[in-house]
Amino acid sequence: MLFRTPKNLPPFLFALTMPVLLAACSHGAPAPQAAPAVIDDHGVLRIAEASTLRKRLKVQAVEQRELPHALTAPALIEADPGHTINVLAPVSGRVLELKVKLGDHVKRGELLALIASGDYAQAQADQRKAASAQELARRALDRARGVQQAGGSAQKDLEAAQSGFEQARAEYERAQTRLASLGASVSGAHGMAVLSPTDGSITALSVGVGGYANDPNAALMTVTDLGHVWVTANVAENEADLVKPGIDAEVILPALPGRHFQGVVQSVSDVLDADSRRVKTRIVVPHADGALKANMFATATFQVPQPKALLVPQSALLMNNDSVTVFVEVSPWAFARRTVELGPDEGDQARIVKGLAPGERVVVAGGVLIND
Repeated sequence: MLFRTPKNLPPFLFALTMPVLLAACSHGAPAPQAAPAVIDDHGVLRIAEASTLRKRLKVQAVEQRELPHALTAPALIEADPGHTINVLAPVSGRVLELKVKLGDHVKRGELLALIASGDYAQAQADQRKAASAQELARRALDRARGVQQAGGSAQKDLEAAQSGFEQARAEYERAQTRLASLGASVSGAHGMAVLSPTDGSITALSVGVGGYANDPNAALMTVTDLGHVWVTANVAENEADLVKPGIDAEVILPALPGRHFQGVVQSVSDVLDADSRRVKTRIVVPHADGALKANMFATATFQVPQPKALLVPQSALLMNNDSVTVFVEVSPWAFARRTVELGPDEGDQARIVKGLAPGERVVVAGGVLIND
């Protein structure tokens, strides 16, 4: 634009008005516009070639993999019934001595109690009588053999002595077996000895000195090997079908903070508890150091297998009113918004139930920049 100086305008006024005229001219000229970073092409958002967004976006393929689901249930430490033995009174009688108390540790074969019993005394007498008869029959057989060899006895006399000895030996073996079946081959000075059948701890005691053991089915005490325990988890009714024998389980206890016990499900009960509406699930846990005590409270977490799931990082998800969307790559640097349906969260990954297919590429970082 050219400016002409009025002929009658003084020079100093011209100097004053010139900057104003230049500013007016500058204001009237349109400024050049920057190219848009994102171009909306009928719903497809294209990132311009010169846009810095290309350096800030991260695109990743949708992943499909098996992802175990953690299922948690309350649990209780219980003694393994396979290593729990109820000690019964082998004979009826009165308890003369009690060598242990509740909670004591015992060894296999250790003396637990002495019982004064007429039945045991009779069994001992029968055994001694049979032993004496067997010895007498043996001597008679030896004499018959000697006489027969000397020619002074008939064959039938030797056969009769042989038969008498066999009968005496059979009676002795019967009496010996009867005595052994009473539960111990050791007798005390005043009664029959009751011995521990295994290593373990006395976890129940139902008899005292002077008491009578008259019921052959009533346990005098219980010996439990606490080196073998079960973790019994109570799984909710609606989740019981997810837990199967052989799956892994992790057990933690409030009483042992910081410790985690790894185990395997051994069995799942077929019976639902009527009161709790839960199913008892037995977990076998290695227990070398004896840290687990019967009746301790615990929590069991099962790694339940799940069908293969589609997973995307949580950072790929965008909230759009009441729906969740992601940007799907339809061509290089071109993206379309798609609504997805979510399943349970898996930490920093989101499970996609509907809306995506394996291998599709989505924006996992910087999607909010496109959204804006």
